[in-house]
Amino acid sequence: MANHEEQFKKLIAHAKEYGFIFPSSEIYDGLAAVYDYGQYGVELKNNIRQYWWKSMVQMHENIVGIDSAIFMHPTIWKASGHVDAFNDPMIDNKDSKKRYRADVLIEDYCAKIEDKINKEIEKAEKRFGDSFDREQFVTTNPRVLEYQRKITDTLHRMNAGLENNLADVKALIEELEIACPISGSRNWTDIRQFNLMFSTQIGSLSEEANTIYLRPETAQGIFVNFLNVQKTSRMKVPFGIAQTGKAFRNEIVARQFVFRMREFEQMEMQFFVRPGTEIEWFEYWKKVRMEWHQSLGIPAEKFRFHDHEKLSHYANAATDIQFEFLFGFKELEGIHSRTDFDLKQHQEFSGKKMQYFDPELNESYIPYVVETSIGLDRTCLAMLSYAYNEEVLDDGSTRVVMKLPPILAPYKIAILPLVKKDGMPEKAREIMDTLKQDFMCQYDEKDAIGRRYRRQDAIGTPFCITVDTQTLEDNTVTIRYRDSMQQDRIAISEIANVVRKNFVSLHNI
Repeated sequence: MANHEEQFKKLIAHAKEYGFIFPSSEIYDGLAAVYDYGQYGVELKNNIRQYWWKSMVQMHENIVGIDSAIFMHPTIWKASGHVDAFNDPMIDNKDSKKRYRADVLIEDYCAKIEDKINKEIEKAEKRFGDSFDREQFVTTNPRVLEYQRKITDTLHRMNAGLENNLADVKALIEELEIACPISGSRNWTDIRQFNLMFSTQIGSLSEEANTIYLRPETAQGIFVNFLNVQKTSRMKVPFGIAQTGKAFRNEIVARQFVFRMREFEQMEMQFFVRPGTEIEWFEYWKKVRMEWHQSLGIPAEKFRFHDHEKLSHYANAATDIQFEFLFGFKELEGIHSRTDFDLKQHQEFSGKKMQYFDPELNESYIPYVVETSIGLDRTCLAMLSYAYNEEVLDDGSTRVVMKLPPILAPYKIAILPLVKKDGMPEKAREIMDTLKQDFMCQYDEKDAIGRRYRRQDAIGTPFCITVDTQTLEDNTVTIRYRDSMQQDRIAISEIANVVRKNFVSLHNI
């Protein structure tokens, strides 16, 4: 665990040093849990967004995209339940004066028990070697079963308390002897609910101002445009509406770098289906979304489904796709069967019919909705976490290499003249001008070629093209592959084809 914490610190430092992610307003000592994406981070973010959009909208004839406003009519948030129910349970430690989410304190306690389970598995793996059956061990070992029972019981009691009586949640924290991570003290206040929405005023004069909210999710913009999109695109159920955009939550405890922020970006798709078919579609989108994550070449064991024990007020089925970050398995994407809750609520609060006429059934109904909602910032963090590698080379030196999937890498190609003379820079610029129409390219002529390779490794550029004296004679270049460091001689005319061959195809997802 300590090793993972150390690795996470190195990743954060690397992200800043190499222009991926900066603390926001840093020259003014920063703003807690707000970050700016630098020149490489913004390219990575754009590439992930585009890869999601293409696979979701371009590859599906029955899914279209929109971009709804951040400011929306305040009654929308009343209808959606956010005004009354979008709360986190807040608890303060009286000695450290630090504020925490009560559910996170309990979940962190359970994560420590999960660490103990993993240690038991590791010990058994060493003891039994190749004959070790992980599944059998997990389902039969008394100590592991006891740990799992403790986790299940704790989370069950926490969820029941959050729903019915916050005093029960405080009693659970006291019973588990959970201490403040800062002071080590168990001197807690009572738990109270804290609404996460940011509010502001709209209107030119303060006395006429109305309270509105920064949207805490992008989904409601899709629901209120359901009929606009359906009618103008002549869509038939089942069909989907996709959207990416900023959302805002006044998190009590924003932490773990860009994992939990107050300003973040979501990529969501709401899929409208006939009532009664929603669970079938829920299973379909679970499969499709897991395939999307794994299509980028990250090992399957880095992902897992985590079904919700406590369902939101609008859902009849919910699961998370979790990724193994450097701080453990955490939610990356949520897949929810939202029933007809949202459209029904908006119909009631707006007085406008939100029904769809189904020509095949010859009847009208409010569609059910299956949602896929993924955090763009979290996906950036997942990619950076997986990609960051420190490698010891044959000569004993170390290189830091970001092994990002080529389709997501900020820059695809670095064009490097071997030396700054003899016509090489001019030839390199000529190649650059041809390739930059189709690929993000970077030109670099400063320092020895080895140091330039290292710089490109550190930002994750998958291909380096070196122009040398031979290039001027026969129009060939050296292409260097980031991950293997292998170098091949190819024709200038072949560069684009070689690069494209390494991109992920969307046809199979």
